[in-house]
Order: sequence, then structure tokens, then C-alpha cells
Amino acid sequence: MFAGDTNSIQLAMPVAAQATVDRPEVLHLNGSASSSLKVSPQHPLQLMPQQSGSAKLTFKLFGKIPLKTVNVHVIPGLKVIPGGQTIGVKVKSAGILVVGHHLVHVDPTTRVSPGENAGIQLGDLMTHFNGEPLKDISKVAQVVEEAGNSKKPLEITFKRGDKVMKTKLTPAYDQSEQKWRLGLYIRDSAAGVGTLTFYAPDQGVYGALGHVITDMNTQTPITVGSGQILQSSVTSISKSQDGEPGEKRAHFLKDGKILGSIERNTHFGIFGKMSKNPEYSLYKEGIPVGFAQDVKEGPAEILTVVDGQQVEKFKVNIVHVAKQDTPATKGLVIRITDPRLIEKTGGIVQGMSGSPIVQNGKLIGAVTHVFVNDPKSGYGCFIEWMLQDSGVIPQRNATNLKAS
Repeated sequence: MFAGDTNSIQLAMPVAAQATVDRPEVLHLNGSASSSLKVSPQHPLQLMPQQSGSAKLTFKLFGKIPLKTVNVHVIPGLKVIPGGQTIGVKVKSAGILVVGHHLVHVDPTTRVSPGENAGIQLGDLMTHFNGEPLKDISKVAQVVEEAGNSKKPLEITFKRGDKVMKTKLTPAYDQSEQKWRLGLYIRDSAAGVGTLTFYAPDQGVYGALGHVITDMNTQTPITVGSGQILQSSVTSISKSQDGEPGEKRAHFLKDGKILGSIERNTHFGIFGKMSKNPEYSLYKEGIPVGFAQDVKEGPAEILTVVDGQQVEKFKVNIVHVAKQDTPATKGLVIRITDPRLIEKTGGIVQGMSGSPIVQNGKLIGAVTHVFVNDPKSGYGCFIEWMLQDSGVIPQRNATNLKAS
């Protein structure tokens, strides 16, 4: 909860109970600074945060029998600026990603993949050759040639998920191309377009996309070494149809400004530093944030670009709100109801992911995925999980519950 907000708990019990809060300086109950009071099932219990901190709220039947404990986390009031701008995304991985195996012609009848024989798999991230960090894919050919000419195997350090592993790989000489080869297809960068979700001016950070960036060949999340988001302009839209999602077509502007850095790539999007609110924003000042418990089924708006660079508002309906006490994707189901957006895009299209969702004047989430067989509908994530991954609000212990 935010300091200054008020929330309530409806007690599902047949009789009155005793409510006790361990830190009344953090949380008042029904407007009282007392640490304990009686509550009845007929009346919701009003929670009134007073200052930042955590408080434990305990309910006991007849003042003795433990019934329920709720951990309430109070953070300072927060306002962020909703985005909606189409952004260009350029990311460089923290190493060299293996995206395929390549057969080397060692003689007219023999083809081998040294990389596959060394146990390297698709999705592995190579980080070191012979103990030296791999910082640039352009250096790989030279190192491979030196190893091949010296007849010495390369010691390769690589990551597979959370594991760091090593193997030895002896390059093979390709007779048809007259070059030493690893027998691997590799890549160290990716580019695309998406939508900016928010800018937090007090912290100088942003969040975008609402979902993880994965390599298109291996579908493994890209571990970010460095990256940038840039100004981008929508040139056309391929409309969504049943069974076939459409997409925004956009290009990076030649003199496009670098809007921010990319420091993290998580399940909830990309995050990094940003120094000022980008152009074409519909909001010049921040608006309040709505936590998961604030989100209701019913009307809302999304902010996105369908032509050029101008952000526009479009009507949607939130048709389902998942109960989530810990970070998880697919928190919301939304349906596009705005006739203008349906006419222009057919619904949700690729490149729209990250579009902010605003309800009752609060930023509550971001568009993440389209339903392939019903492109007017799709998923969204709660904004609080993006704010956590950006560092704007602290991570909560997975076992803690928020008052609802």
C-alpha cells in the first residue's frame, strides 16, 4: 500500500474477532492508533497507512484462536508518467549466443560440427575463450583461426541457464570455404520495436515491453550486456485477423534520439536509465499507480501509437483480474472496445506490447500478449511487477501477502 491510501478487508467469518497490528505507527485500523481492536464481520476493516515500513496484522477469534495473518507493506506515495511511445530496441548480449549448429566440410565425404561434438547446445551463452572475455563477435573469427593454425583446442566457458560450464572445442577446417570453423551459428545482438510503459522521473528509470526479449531462434531470454532504446516512428500497420496477429511496422529515425539505456531484461520487460520524459507523451506530470488490489473489471484505456509518433488513448475493457500476491505474468485479460483502434489494427498487434493501461486515473498495467484466435483480446501484467523489476519499489518477500 502507498502511504496516505486507504484500503479495506472484508472479514469472511461468522463472529467478531480481535485485530492486532504490531506497528501502529505504520498502520492504523479504522482510524485508531491503538494496536488492537475488535472487528465485526458486518463491517470492513479500514487500513490506513501512516508511514513507510512493514506491519503484521493478526486476526484471532475470541482474542485467542489464530485465524489469519496479513503482512502489509507501506511505501511512499509514488507517481510515474505513462508512456505509450513506440521505441526502437537495440540490445547486445553479455556474451555470444549459440543459435544453431553448422556442419563443416572437412573433406568431400565428411561433415562435422565441432561445437555440437563439444556438447554446446542451442541457447548456450559463450562468455570466454581461453579465459578471455568475449566482448565482440567480430573477434571470434581471429581467435578461431589462431586456435586452428596452432592445432590447439579452445577452452570455452559458457552459461546454460544459471549454470556456468566449460568445454574444449577443436576448430575444424572447412575445405570449401578455406576457413577454420566452430560449427556454430552465433549472434550477439538483437533489434526490434516495442512500446514504452512508464517513466519514473524521481528515480530516472523507465520500463517497457511488459515481457522478456527472447532470441528468435532459440526462444531463450537474452542476457543483457548493454543496449539502448531509441526514438521510433510507426510507418504502417498490418491488421490482426483471427489466427494471424498483425504487427506495427516502424523504423528507427535517422536522427533518432537515444532515450535510455537497457540494463535488465526480465519476464516483465526491459528496464534502464532515462533522463527525461520523451516527446509525444500525453502526460507531462506523473499519475498515481494502482496495485493489483486496485484493479477492477470494467472500462479502462490503453496508450499507444498507430501512426507516426503521436501517442493516443483508446478504450478497452478489463474482463478478468487474476489474484496475484507474487509476481506472475498474465494478470489481466483485456478486450479492445475502441472502434477507431479496431478499424486501424484489428485489435492487439505485435509492437503494442508495453502499452500502458490506465484505469480511474491510475497506471495499473501494460499490454503483453494477444490472443491469436481472438486478436481483440489479450493479456496484460500488473504495473507493480514492472515497478519492482525497475527498482522503483522494493521487491517483496514471496511469502508475504498484501491486504486486499
